[in-house]
Amino acid sequence: MLSSPRMPLHVVKHPLIEDALARLRQSTTPSDEFRRLARRVSLLVAAEATRDLPLGDTIVETPLEVTTVHTIATRVVAVPVLRAGLGMLDAVLALVPGARVGHIGLRRDEETAEASRYYARLPEPLASCSVVVLDPMLATGGSAAAALALIKAAGARDVRLVCLVAAPEGVAALQRTHPDVPIYTPAVDSHLNERKFIVPGLGDLGDRLYGTE
Repeated sequence: MLSSPRMPLHVVKHPLIEDALARLRQSTTPSDEFRRLARRVSLLVAAEATRDLPLGDTIVETPLEVTTVHTIATRVVAVPVLRAGLGMLDAVLALVPGARVGHIGLRRDEETAEASRYYARLPEPLASCSVVVLDPMLATGGSAAAALALIKAAGARDVRLVCLVAAPEGVAALQRTHPDVPIYTPAVDSHLNERKFIVPGLGDLGDRLYGTE
């Protein structure tokens, strides 16, 4: 894992991630395979993003004796940014089956690349929870920044963002607006094109997940 001392950016490297990400990038990958690969990458990156969850002591009885074990000592809340973030949700729930789930719906204007909210439903309270925000494509950073602002306004203090691919522009935008939120991604790509799509990127992730291209 590589991290920058200037901001909470974690570029998560693993051979299994690299292999799956290579196939995700291919334009010919069908939706069913794309969903499986997105889940695989999400699982590995989310595992890294939850590495620092607090632990507490619990007493259990094994077949041989009573012993002290360590269990997660915080409530985890997963918040996918609709609709593409739903493609990452199963991976987080596989890691933390007891996690609660919130949803934030943001629609991007194709002309201005501005994000507008059309739905939000978050568990309460968030102040004592560890919140994992799932926004697969960190492009301009507008959607992620809006989602993070909403989650913080709801009382969240421990928040982290998990992406599949990021652009330098989006990382820089979150550095300005939410410098306290760590970003976990397996790739920071080259740049945004004139349509504000990540290059080389994955294309429109929602369309590729659900076959609506």
